[in-house]
Amino acid sequence: MTDPNSLDAYAPAEIAARVEVSGVGKANLPTLPMFVLALLAGAFIAFGGMFFTLVITDSGMGFGPQRLLGGIAFSLGLILVVVGGAELFTGNTLIVMAWAARKITTLQLLRNWVIVYIGNLVGSIATAVTVYWSGILALDNGAVAITAIGIADAKVALPFTEALLRGLFCNVLVCLAVWLCVAARSVVGKIFAIVFPISAFVALGFEHSVANMYLIPVGWMAGSDVVTLEGLIGNLVPVTLGNIIGGGVLVALVYWLVYLRHTDGSAG
Repeated sequence: MTDPNSLDAYAPAEIAARVEVSGVGKANLPTLPMFVLALLAGAFIAFGGMFFTLVITDSGMGFGPQRLLGGIAFSLGLILVVVGGAELFTGNTLIVMAWAARKITTLQLLRNWVIVYIGNLVGSIATAVTVYWSGILALDNGAVAITAIGIADAKVALPFTEALLRGLFCNVLVCLAVWLCVAARSVVGKIFAIVFPISAFVALGFEHSVANMYLIPVGWMAGSDVVTLEGLIGNLVPVTLGNIIGGGVLVALVYWLVYLRHTDGSAG
């Protein structure tokens, strides 16, 4: 095992063990703290969404550089979640590692996901409402509102399969960002671990369910005549499914098979 006083990153097998232990802790959180931490995560990701919307407004940088800059700005959300402490649905798909190891039950897994998802939704929408009331959307002579509308309209226009696959790819990168954070031993290391995977998913146009809980409602409040409740649900359903597959299967379950399957004593 790595020296606990070392500044070196944890090895992948150690990361897997730490993620498993974290998953057990998350699954056993009492309901009220879990819900409050989920509210915070919804608000934190919304802060990232706000920053992203502002940064890409009238940037004049060209398609690729603009999206890269926006992705770096959006990274603020996961930095706040990981370093500040909060419960984020997309990151919590990694709890599948503890479930696969039979350290928690299916009911415990689903309880966490449902409570955290609802808390993220409430926190995100509440933040969207207060952003609308704050007048931030009127910045740059209303250009920020126009950007918010364009983001929301594009999201609700995605076909089911595209939204699902973009959600899958998104949460592979989000969970890998969390995975790299677990490897890091310092706050600076955790921040650097977050920025590149998160800026990549944003720049590539992948879909994050919790981010969309803010970006779509705020676009509707900004004046979109395309976004509807049905459009919001029509986006969140495939994106959420994709997020679960990407994080829970392609990251958590794969790493459990590689590093923990035989050490947990749960292999057949």
